[in-house]
Amino acid sequence: MRTLAIAVLTLLASTALAASEASELQQLRGQLKTAQDANDKPAIIELSRRIVAIAPNDSDTWDALAQTQSEIEDLDGLDRTLDRWQKAFRREPAAIEDFRAGLCFKREDYQCAEQHWLAFIATKPPAAEVATAYDNLAELCAAQSRWADHVAYRTKAIAAQDTAARRVFRACAFLRLHKWDAAYADMTRANKMDATDPQVKEWLPQFERLQQFLPRIKALDAQIAKWPNDIALLLDRARLFTLAGRPLLALDDAERAFKLQPASMRVRIQTAEALLDVDRADDAAKLEVSKYLRRGEDKHVSEQALRELGSLDSRLVQNPKDIDTLIARAKILRELGQFTLALAEANAALAINDKSAAAQVEAAYDFDGLGQQKEALLHARIATDLDPHDSAKWFFRGVLERQRADFTAAIASQTRSIEISESRVALIEREQCERRIGKTNEADADLRRVQELAPEHE
Repeated sequence: MRTLAIAVLTLLASTALAASEASELQQLRGQLKTAQDANDKPAIIELSRRIVAIAPNDSDTWDALAQTQSEIEDLDGLDRTLDRWQKAFRREPAAIEDFRAGLCFKREDYQCAEQHWLAFIATKPPAAEVATAYDNLAELCAAQSRWADHVAYRTKAIAAQDTAARRVFRACAFLRLHKWDAAYADMTRANKMDATDPQVKEWLPQFERLQQFLPRIKALDAQIAKWPNDIALLLDRARLFTLAGRPLLALDDAERAFKLQPASMRVRIQTAEALLDVDRADDAAKLEVSKYLRRGEDKHVSEQALRELGSLDSRLVQNPKDIDTLIARAKILRELGQFTLALAEANAALAINDKSAAAQVEAAYDFDGLGQQKEALLHARIATDLDPHDSAKWFFRGVLERQRADFTAAIASQTRSIEISESRVALIEREQCERRIGKTNEADADLRRVQELAPEHE
């Protein structure tokens, strides 16, 4: 009788405990639903943990916990959750493979991610989930510039579930492989499937713009196929891609050209322009090209500047110690707002001949552009000593002296400039400096002369 009593009491206690847990679970699940409706992620995580501690076989709650940790980038927490989730089941839920793949992807462990997504697909989930997994695999390949594999996974995603958006994504992938006809076939198909799809609406105008340049691009494709290491051909095609609004394609060609001829300034500028167009200013800075690269009204570096740089590059290949060419290249770089590169060119010229007045004044311009007026003035003074008969050099020297508040010296420099070749700008500079030191009569005389030289402006 005593044994029976103990058994009855135990059963009653177990029943009471189970009832208590059931009540607590019901309450926690209600709270979880409220937290999910409010998108309260910390609460979702905490409540989910409590639920699976009581009901470790609740896959839906494990899924909610893992999904929320993934969304807030709690990668270490997600890793621990997946381990506990896996141990709670004899047969691993397929969703764990999907989450592990996403975790590896966020950690940029692409090989791991690819293995887990392929394992997830092997569990034969619904077609929509298969298609999404292939989408993810395609993105993984894009991150590694594996464009052929990228297209292959896009194709499998379409086979699993064909949509207008997936057609657009594959069309873009075909562009990276220069498979123009296949790309436009997909875009046409996507537009017919759903012209209102956001991806179609975003990309169709871009494809139409590119189409205007395709005849010239295809002609260059044929030439590059024959001469794959021809820098000029690669840069010409990169230029067309830039004009067509396809900076990634431009970057492909420019980076290829850069590997072949890293000393080329045209290559450097075009590569940097493409990097800036894809918001990679830090990478452009590694090429010593600043984000303030000067462009025209069309938002591109001028064709003339690129052509001139290319010509100068070729001359320097023939004669690396051609001072005039170095200075000419520095001037173009300065006009593009790239004072660091320009100064390097000027210094290279000065290393060959520090008695070159042209190189000295170029260095002065470049230092001034970098905000280093003291160094600029030093080189400007050397330039005027070496070439005392150039009015422009005296004018620039006077400007630098005025910037450093040495008005007396600035007046003297502008006077030398005017004596060699009178100009309104030099007179205006001298007049301003004269007023700063109280030489009102001289300033008034200069102002009258300025008005005489340009009465139409009065």
